[in-house]
Amino acid sequence: MPDPQGFLRYGRRLPSRRPVPVRIQDWREVYPSAGDELIREQATRCMDCGIPFCHDGCPLGNRIPDWNDLVRTDSWASAIESLHATNNFPEFTGRLCPAPCEAACVLGIAGGEPVAIKQVEVEIINRAVERGYVTPQAVPPPSGKRVAVVGSGPAGLAAAQQLARAGHQVTVYERDDAIGGLMRYGIPDFKLEKEHIDRRLAQMAAEGVEFRTSVNVGVDVTAEALRAEHDAVLLACGALAGRDTPDTPGRQLRGVHLAMDHLVPANRVVAGLAASTPIDAKGKHVVIIGGGDTAADCLGVAHRQGAAGINQLDLYPQPPDARDEARDPWPTWPWILRNYPAHEEGGERVFAVAVQEFVDDGAGNVRAVRIAEVTVEKVNGQRILTYVPGSERELPADLVLLAIGFEGTEEQPLLDQLGVRRNRRGAIDARPDWQTDADGVFVAGDMHRGASLIVWAIAEGRAAAAAIHSYLGGEGSLPAPVTPAAVPLSV
Repeated sequence: MPDPQGFLRYGRRLPSRRPVPVRIQDWREVYPSAGDELIREQATRCMDCGIPFCHDGCPLGNRIPDWNDLVRTDSWASAIESLHATNNFPEFTGRLCPAPCEAACVLGIAGGEPVAIKQVEVEIINRAVERGYVTPQAVPPPSGKRVAVVGSGPAGLAAAQQLARAGHQVTVYERDDAIGGLMRYGIPDFKLEKEHIDRRLAQMAAEGVEFRTSVNVGVDVTAEALRAEHDAVLLACGALAGRDTPDTPGRQLRGVHLAMDHLVPANRVVAGLAASTPIDAKGKHVVIIGGGDTAADCLGVAHRQGAAGINQLDLYPQPPDARDEARDPWPTWPWILRNYPAHEEGGERVFAVAVQEFVDDGAGNVRAVRIAEVTVEKVNGQRILTYVPGSERELPADLVLLAIGFEGTEEQPLLDQLGVRRNRRGAIDARPDWQTDADGVFVAGDMHRGASLIVWAIAEGRAAAAAIHSYLGGEGSLPAPVTPAAVPLSV
C-alpha cells in the first residue's frame, strides 16, 4: 500500500544538473543520477490513485503507480521487472520522453506539482544496470519464421526484441554504419550517451537478433529479395524528411542548413568517427529557426562548439509558464513554456517572429536574417501569418539552422518496389492489423504516425510485433498497447 500522506510530506524535487560552465566543455549527459533518498521521496509522493490518469498519458501503458511503490520500498529488482513489462527501453524514454504521464498526474490538478515520474523511471533502469538486473532473456524454441525489420530506431528495435523473444528469427537492417536510428546520430550525447544503446544492443544480440548495418534496403537489397528471404517485413524507417523553406529569399545561400545536417556530423565527431564537421558553429553568430526538441538539440550543440552568439526564433508567441485551464484543462497536454537544459546554457529566444529573408553578404554566404513580428491564426485548418508593420529588423547570422519539423518519411526506392505510397502527411497508412497495402509488410513508429514521441515509437513497435506474431501463426499473444485507429491524423 502506498504512503497516503507522501505527497503532503514531500514536494517535487529533481537532482541538480551538472553546472553549465562544466558541462558545455564536454558532451556527457546533463543530468547526474539521483541519490537514493531523493528518488524514494519522489516515488513516495505517488498516491496510487483509484483512477491513475498517468496511465492514460503514457502511450505504453506503463504501470507507474506499481513501480513507484516498489521504489518506495527499495524493491528495485521488482521495479525493473514491472517497468520492462510495458517498456523495452526505459533508459531511452527516461532520458528523451517529455513525460506526458506527468501532465496527466492527479497531483497536477489546479496547478499542483506532479510526481517526478520520468526521474523515477530513469533511476529504476540506472540501478537495474548497476546491479546486473538487465540480462538476456531466455527465448523459446525457434518458430522457423523469419522477420525483417527495416530501420533501427526505437520502433524497430522494440518490435525486433518482442519478436525474437517469441521465437522468431529477426534481422534488423540499417542504412547507417551503426544501429540506433535517430538516437544514434540525431540525438546529442548530452541527452543520451551512446553506451545506453550499445548495452541494449548487446542484450538483443544475445537473444538472437541479427543486425546488418550499411544496408540501404531498396538499393543494396531489393524489396523482392527481402521478401523472398523473410516471412514478414516491418517498415520502421522513421520520419526524417526535414521541413524546409525553399521559397524564402536567400534559402540557397551558403550557411543555411537543415537541422539534421548539423546534428548528424556533430554526433559523428563525438563518436570519434570524424575529425571535424562541415557545419561548425565555432565563432559564428547562429540563428536557429524552430522551438521544439530538435531546435534545443541544435542549441546545445552550438554551445559546445563555441558559437559566438545564438538566437532561437519561434513563430508563435511565448507560452505561459503554467497550464491555462481554460485552454488545456487537466489532464490534457498543456501548452506551456518548456525550458530545455540548453536554454540555461546561453542564447536568446525570440518569439512571435518569422524570417522574411536570408541576407546575402555579397559573396553567396548568409550574413543575417531579416525577421518581422507576426500574429498567427488558424482559419479552416490553415495557418495564416500576419506581419506587424514596422517590426522588421535584422539579426546577424553566419550559420542558420532550420529546425521546423519533419514532413514524414523520406521518399525512397523501397516504397516504390513494395507498391506502398506516402499519404498526405508523408506517412505510411496501416490497416487495423498494422499491415500496409502490401500483404505481409507492416509499418510502425514515426514512419506510420509522423514525427512523434519516443514512447509512441516503442508502443507502435510493440503493437506491430504482436500483429506480426499473429500473422505468422505464433502461439499465444504479445502485448499490443495501441492500434492504428488510436493514431491522430494530424502531426
